[in-house]
Amino acid sequence: MTRLGQGLTIGELADRTGLAVSAIRFYETHGIVRPVRNAGGHRRYGRADIRRLSFAMIAQQLGFPLSEIGARLAALPDHRAPSRADWTEMAGEFRDEIDNRIRRLGELRDKLDGCIGCGCLSLETCALYNPDDRAQALGKGPRYLMGDAASDI
Repeated sequence: MTRLGQGLTIGELADRTGLAVSAIRFYETHGIVRPVRNAGGHRRYGRADIRRLSFAMIAQQLGFPLSEIGARLAALPDHRAPSRADWTEMAGEFRDEIDNRIRRLGELRDKLDGCIGCGCLSLETCALYNPDDRAQALGKGPRYLMGDAASDI
């Protein structure tokens, strides 16, 4: 391990996060981490970069695009460990998006075996909820999963 104050090498960061060195460099190109260079020109990372990378890994696994993750992390200060207040501020909008996705996943779970207003008319319930594909008047796609209701027609 490096001595305190010198920062972590990319190998040490890879060891701690479980990411390949190439993945860390990839995340770096997207602004997830921004290392400093030491006098010898080598990258050095702060311990806070462990959290940034961990956050990015999980958010990406949950379907958030890297561009959005990078944009959210850009609100955090560079080259100092973000404080709890920094993380709380950044997390507010992200939390709203997570809550929205949870709500939408619940709707998908609850409606997937019934008519979703997509126009397939393949289920018995389609004749009740979307007769003659009337949901098409609301737009393209699975209208009932996208927030429309049969009463909107």
